[in-house]
Amino acid sequence: MPRLLGVDIPGRKRIEYSLRYIYGIGPAISREIIEKAGLDPATKADDLNPDELRKLLDVIQEGYRVEGDLRREVTGNIRRLISIGSYRGLRHRRGLPVRGQRTSTNARTRKGPRRTVGAVRGKEARAAAKS
Repeated sequence: MPRLLGVDIPGRKRIEYSLRYIYGIGPAISREIIEKAGLDPATKADDLNPDELRKLLDVIQEGYRVEGDLRREVTGNIRRLISIGSYRGLRHRRGLPVRGQRTSTNARTRKGPRRTVGAVRGKEARAAAKS
């Protein structure tokens, strides 16, 4: 299992797929990186020799923002939106969907599990209400 930029990439998969395990690299960028490094996309990640790994690493570091730098940039952008008090910043602060999705139903990923609204009665209160 080769290690690139502090991330273990799966060794049994083709490099074009295993590079996607790095934050900030998707399908198109993965193909682009492999092309720039001059490698065959069909090679398995375990079959790469140290020189090929170094080529991949050089191409990634020289032209793309990935992993820690990208995460820092994204969180910085969100903090900026929150600090200037923009609508998107308020949505981030409240933990609601940011891009205009409906919230009356759905949006459970952002809002978390449902919380029951209203008084939750104990056994005695229920018995008194029945009689």
